[in-house]
Amino acid sequence: CQQGGSVMASKRQASSSKQPDSREKKPKLEEDDDTWSSTLATLKTAPKEKPPTKIDGLCPLSSALGAQVYEDYDCTLNQTNISANNNKFYIIQLLEDDGAYSVWSRWGRVGEAGQSKLMPCASLEAAKKDFEKKFREKTKNSWTTMENFVAHSGKYTLIEVQPGAGQEVDAVDGDKMCKQRVLPCTLDRATQDLVSLIFSSDMFRDAMQTMNINVKKMPLGKLSKQQIARGFEALEELEAALREQPPQATHLEELSSCFYTIVPHNFGRARPHTINSPDLLRAKKDMLLVLADIEVAQSLQGQKEKEEEEEKEVAHPLDQDYALLCCQLSLLDPASREYQLIQTYVMQTGHKLHILNIWQVARDGEDERFKAHDLLEHRRLLWHGTNLAVVAAILRRGLRIMPHSGGRVRKGIYFASENSKSACYVGCTSKNVGIMFLTEVALGKPYHITCDDPTLCQPPAGYDSVLACGWTEPDPAQDEEVLLDGKKLLVCQGKPIPMPAYKDSSFSHSEYIIYKESQCQIR
Repeated sequence: CQQGGSVMASKRQASSSKQPDSREKKPKLEEDDDTWSSTLATLKTAPKEKPPTKIDGLCPLSSALGAQVYEDYDCTLNQTNISANNNKFYIIQLLEDDGAYSVWSRWGRVGEAGQSKLMPCASLEAAKKDFEKKFREKTKNSWTTMENFVAHSGKYTLIEVQPGAGQEVDAVDGDKMCKQRVLPCTLDRATQDLVSLIFSSDMFRDAMQTMNINVKKMPLGKLSKQQIARGFEALEELEAALREQPPQATHLEELSSCFYTIVPHNFGRARPHTINSPDLLRAKKDMLLVLADIEVAQSLQGQKEKEEEEEKEVAHPLDQDYALLCCQLSLLDPASREYQLIQTYVMQTGHKLHILNIWQVARDGEDERFKAHDLLEHRRLLWHGTNLAVVAAILRRGLRIMPHSGGRVRKGIYFASENSKSACYVGCTSKNVGIMFLTEVALGKPYHITCDDPTLCQPPAGYDSVLACGWTEPDPAQDEEVLLDGKKLLVCQGKPIPMPAYKDSSFSHSEYIIYKESQCQIR
């Protein structure tokens, strides 16, 4: 293996519905900051984006030339009450059209168009009065003090989403395009397809729909960081309630209603389910982690819109997206030794997988960070599977440990020596195409365990990582030792064989866990 390493796109014969292997590591929300213990605080205090407010797409005035939302008189409200089977929204906007003012309201079940009303008003003051009256009736809050919004039982809650939910992207300015020449794409065809896939709006939308997220209220790139933080806080309360012995069903129902109010879900006409088990709680945490990474990828693309408009020539859109990743992707030659090593690794430890392409990855600055662990030996090239929706964020930010993440061995970054294990966490396209990472991990001296240990937040004293020993492991006698950046690296080349010493382990496949983000380098 040369400098760089490998990400592999694989076509799977059977897609998986499991959540990402990044269950304990996902997000990358703000600036590149190695101190991620403050991630929640960063989310809560992130500057609020204020894009131009758009008229609700179902309003008759949305297509009227010159019509607009007056100042910031726009709100999206939500209310979920499991016991009453309520899961509803309310949108209020004050609209201005050629000197005339009106108040638009739309309400109904989450995921449905609902009912609506456009109420003309005699004056701006009358429109403001009507808007503020509706807001107070629905929320029991004053619009003038909405910055200090307080949620009240039985009332709607204000949802922080950027305006323009569910509407189509504005058409490209034809005059501007005529003045600019789009340069040819510099990427090879395979890399073009990869970049197109990991920034695909359809892919992001599909990822959210599989999690029952209401894409009309929480559209791509519209979910505020503050809203994500509030969702995490609601799950923390649920986690505390689940630890009570015995858990109180009514309390769990109330807290679940609160979570669905903060993060709107589309349950159709079915009653929203109570989050009453650790598995359901884990799934919701994973969901928020994915949404956080989607927000990163979408906000990255938003940077392109801020570029100067006077440029005579502009880079191809795929080149612009590629530049946002801040990493180098080099397509491997199938005849190269690196490709052959990885192909064997795939075939020996996976099943029903077909390699489409392999790229070497060099993330900006990651090699320097990794050098902090130069003295650690026992290095392995290990698999990491994840949801397609978070690949762009991982390439940009690296594999991260979130304050709210956690798995069978608590909060850390998880890897596997068997492709089949990590493949379980890969979210695939409708054509069964998925992406996996191969990462160099400096394991040092691993601490061996054979059962779940959610108390671990770091390896015990004298150890550098944790190895959850599985029933099987790729035959150690077949491991191949290669030099990578002057360091010895083990790459599995043998088929998994039984490990008699761990036949009673609670882990069917071995999992390798690190608790320092700098202890791995995506290859």
